[in-house]
Amino acid sequence: MPLLAILFDLLLGDPPNRFHPTAWMGNFIAFLMRFRPHGNRFAELTYGVFILLVGITLSVLAGLAITNLISRITNHQLLITILTALFLKLTISLRGLDRAAREVQSALEAGNLSEARRLLSWHLVSRDTSQLDESKVSAAAIESVAENASDGIIAPLFFFALGGLPAAFAYRFVNTADSMLGYHDEEREWLGKVPARLDDLLNFIPARLAGLFIVLSAPFCGASLSQAWKIMWRDSNQTASPNAGIPMSAMAGALDVELEKINHYALGKGLRLPTSADLTRARRLLYFSVTFAALSFFILHPLSFILSP
Repeated sequence: MPLLAILFDLLLGDPPNRFHPTAWMGNFIAFLMRFRPHGNRFAELTYGVFILLVGITLSVLAGLAITNLISRITNHQLLITILTALFLKLTISLRGLDRAAREVQSALEAGNLSEARRLLSWHLVSRDTSQLDESKVSAAAIESVAENASDGIIAPLFFFALGGLPAAFAYRFVNTADSMLGYHDEEREWLGKVPARLDDLLNFIPARLAGLFIVLSAPFCGASLSQAWKIMWRDSNQTASPNAGIPMSAMAGALDVELEKINHYALGKGLRLPTSADLTRARRLLYFSVTFAALSFFILHPLSFILSP
C-alpha cells in the first residue's frame, strides 16, 4: 500500500489547498492561534499542548472514520487497498518535493540566481536566501530534499505501517504544528516547545531509517555507499535538530559534497562544493530512498497494506 500511495502521488500530485488535509490542519492551527495567551510562559506552553491534544484527537478520529467508512463501502480487499492508498497519499508529497527542487535547479542552470533564491525560499527553506551564491543555493536545496524525504514522506509511511491512517494523520498534524509553531521567536518560543519536542520524538526512528535508505540508494545513483555511511556517522550530530542531520549528512556523503549552513553546520566538510548538477542525483536519491522505504514497510509490516477488520 505505501508503494501504491507513492504511485498515486506521482500520478495525481497534490490537490488544491481547499481539499488538502494538511492545509486544513494548518488553517485549524492558525485559527486556534487567534486565541493564544500572551505574556505568560506557562500559559503559552500549556496552550501549545492544548493545540496538540485537540489536533491529534481530531486527526485520529478522522483516520478512524475514513477507515470505517471504507470498510462499510466495500469488503473487496483490492478496493479497500486502493481507497486507503488514496487517503495515505494525502500525507506525503514526493511529486511536489521533486518539482520544487527541479524548479530551483532549472533557475540555476538558466543562470537566474535571483529566481533560484526566490524559488528556494518560497518552496523549500525558511532561512534568508538573499545573499546565497549558486553553491549555497544548491546546498540548501539538497539539504531540503534529504530532510523532507525523511519527515515529509518516509515518516508518514512509517506511522501508517504502525497504525494505519489514524497514526499517519496524527503524525502529519504534529509535523504541521512543529513547522508552524516550532520557532525561537518571541511569539512562538514557548507555544511551540512541546510540538517541536514531540516532532523530534516521532521522527527519531524515521530519520535514522531515512539516512539508511539514502546510504543504500547510493550505488543506484552513481554515488558512494561507503562515503555516505562515513559522513552520516561523522557529521549527523552537527545540526540543532537531533534528526535532520542524519539524512542530510548521508546525502552529503553520497553526493561527495559539503553542505554548509553558515554559522550552523558543515556536513561533509572538506568535500567539494555542490553545483546545480548535483540536484539531479539528489532527486534520484530521493526516489530510490523513498522506494526502499515503501518496500521495507511492505516486507516488515505486511499489515501496513491490509486493513484489519
